[in-house]
Amino acid sequence: MIRKFRFVAAFSLIEVTMAIGIAAFCLIAVFGLLPVGVQTNRNATSQTGGANILAAVIADMRATPNAATTSGNYHITFGASQAVYFDESGQFATLIGPNSRYQLNVTFPPSTGLTYAATYATLKVTWPAAANPANAAGSVEMFAAFDRH
Repeated sequence: MIRKFRFVAAFSLIEVTMAIGIAAFCLIAVFGLLPVGVQTNRNATSQTGGANILAAVIADMRATPNAATTSGNYHITFGASQAVYFDESGQFATLIGPNSRYQLNVTFPPSTGLTYAATYATLKVTWPAAANPANAAGSVEMFAAFDRH
């Protein structure tokens, strides 16, 4: 009886070990990038929240009638610098609390004294809310002009 041997194509143990080593090296590189991606996502989310707060506050200040001295939704007094706090979802809070995430500082430069001059304001949102604005983790700032006459 004649036996025929068939050679089956297969990977050797060395080839399999090399493939697993290359795959492990690539996975280590990908896992090393995860913390950077998470931090970038957190920063982008905070900046978007701060920009949304700025847009809402400026819209509220622009919608305030000329006869009124404070804005309707956020109670910002025109001409007086103040700090306002917001939670992580952008909801207004009058005082800093345990849920406060953002701090909005509104400052008004000295007026020019002209009758029909615009009212200017610098609005700066910083986070976290409890931090000093100079040492905050992040910030978004805008300069706005309002026609109050």
